[in-house]
Amino acid sequence: MTKIEAIESVLRENGGSANLNVIYNKIQKFYPKAKESKEWEAGIRGVLYRELRKGSRFKKIGLSIYALKDYEENPLPKSSDKVKMHSFMQGICLELGNARSYLTYTADSSKFYRDNVYLKDIANLKNLPNFTYKEIINETRRIDVLWFNNAKCAFPQCAFEIVDSVSTLNNAFNRCLQLKAFATKFYIVAPQIHRKKFEQNLELEIYRDKKDFFEFVAYDEMLTTYEHFVTSGLKDKRWLFGV
Repeated sequence: MTKIEAIESVLRENGGSANLNVIYNKIQKFYPKAKESKEWEAGIRGVLYRELRKGSRFKKIGLSIYALKDYEENPLPKSSDKVKMHSFMQGICLELGNARSYLTYTADSSKFYRDNVYLKDIANLKNLPNFTYKEIINETRRIDVLWFNNAKCAFPQCAFEIVDSVSTLNNAFNRCLQLKAFATKFYIVAPQIHRKKFEQNLELEIYRDKKDFFEFVAYDEMLTTYEHFVTSGLKDKRWLFGV
């Protein structure tokens, strides 16, 4: 079996689609010599990307998911489906972070993202770096998505909380504010109808002097940003919501 056939077998076994982490983890089952080279991951990517350019076997879904040519993509979740939309938005935040070379973490690694891919397959950090006191880290690990700078001493650069219900908004604020000493940018990602409540809550006395820490990003804005990068092939580095 060739590497191309092995990649095809991984995708087929995984339901027709997978991201690179899944391909890396399962490739040896079909191609035992896959990891013999020091640059084995680059070798797999090279084969995959070459076949993508040919367009006969594989196709790319979004920023980092690969699929068989005849695979039918999952429909996007409806905004009324809070459970699916929550994890879908988390996945988008993770993919965007990876595309910008951040280290990415999610509190909900077991949740389903899309097209046979789970959040754990997208996040490249399984555990948080020990960047501060244990008490702060314990609270921080509950944040939906975090982006860390890719350095020896990794610190949180951006925090994303997906707020599908206004009843969880203050908890999201409080979790993010654990990181205020690190100049972390905080993003509340929510349906547009929650923007007014977001603005009202930041005027409460407890948050008023901290409101400049936060930015609201509507679901539609996040999707537009994601689709913009998919369309541009990551060549256009302009962001649509200030990250």
